[in-house]
Amino acid sequence: MDEYNLDMDRESRLGFPEVVYGQTKSVELLSKILKDYEQQGSNALASRLQPEKGEALLKEFPNAFFDSISGSFLLRLNELEETNANIGIISAGSSDQYAVNEALYTLNLLNQAAVCVNDVGVAGIHRLLKRLDDLKKYKVLIVVAGFEGALPSVVGGLLKQPIIAVPTSIGYGVAEGGHSALHAMLSSCANGITVTNIDNGYGAAMAAYRIIQLLENQS
Repeated sequence: MDEYNLDMDRESRLGFPEVVYGQTKSVELLSKILKDYEQQGSNALASRLQPEKGEALLKEFPNAFFDSISGSFLLRLNELEETNANIGIISAGSSDQYAVNEALYTLNLLNQAAVCVNDVGVAGIHRLLKRLDDLKKYKVLIVVAGFEGALPSVVGGLLKQPIIAVPTSIGYGVAEGGHSALHAMLSSCANGITVTNIDNGYGAAMAAYRIIQLLENQS
């Protein structure tokens, strides 16, 4: 029985490649998969790797890139110019960085630059208000927040771009596990916000990329 069956046709079918979910895979299996991509001259992203897995794989792939915060492992980190970015990633707090980075490096795989605006949550909303003019230039916004998950609603009431909200599992008490943030985003009174699953920076990045691809194909 084959250990894996890569969907190499996904890019021609959908416009983006398969991403390898690495959290439950062994270093041995991940190495085999990544070598398959490497032999075909393709970049690859393995997501949600534990730090020890990432460090072990870097020994086998010395030119690769590993972000220990998000667990994102790229065979090749693309050098992208932020001045050309179409996507802004906004986070409520520095504790949300793992989800921000997961979105950022997923977009990097797709050769899509993004700019991060971190730690501008509603507890100090003046920080967000100072950045509104900067944020208006992006075509899509990914908004990441834990605790009460209010930031996407605020952004959705101030800016007109498509907004993809990512609830994170940051918080304690009733906010623990991200369900309060998820419910708040799903019940937001800001019109038209799209919401991912808890901690799903990857899903937000893919949704943003689909929107950008559609816009670029129409221009």
